[in-house]
Amino acid sequence: MCMARDALVAAVPPPVLIPSALSSSHKKNLVLLQAAMKYAPNRWMFQRYQAVALVLKGYPYAAVSEIIGRSLATVSHYVQADRHGGLAALKRRHSPGRPQRLIIEQEQTVAAVGTHQTPQDVGFPEEMNGTAPLVRRFITERLGATFSERGVRHLLYRLEFAFTRPTYTLAKADPEKQAAFRERI
Repeated sequence: MCMARDALVAAVPPPVLIPSALSSSHKKNLVLLQAAMKYAPNRWMFQRYQAVALVLKGYPYAAVSEIIGRSLATVSHYVQADRHGGLAALKRRHSPGRPQRLIIEQEQTVAAVGTHQTPQDVGFPEEMNGTAPLVRRFITERLGATFSERGVRHLLYRLEFAFTRPTYTLAKADPEKQAAFRERI
């Protein structure tokens, strides 16, 4: 892969640059970009810096696109970001992702019900355990949001719940009979 990229860079002839053609701000920006490329934290940042540096050196956008393996629009976006905000504008920002289906108060309600109440306390039949389908039904009926079972499991994981098998204890067990049974065994 590296050999192919080197061959591609060699195939694109460098532009003829006249040193005086670069303005002092371009020269300064080019020096900053080259220093940033040396200490780029990852390859994505290196490619961003490299794209802008190649454009500043005079390479056409299409050639830069071929060299770094990104689309023409992406190269243009990098250059525009650098022009408007400098090196800081080239840094990757966190993508917020899709908005959550439940607001924080609703998630806290799910966590409180799961922690302090049984399914019977919130109106489900006595024979039901706290499973993902049951939590899904609770969220749909009480909070008005729709989730898949997998989505409910992700929500429960995010709320720091662990999946365990239910253990049954006899509520009406006779302690004397249990002690006698333990002695026999």
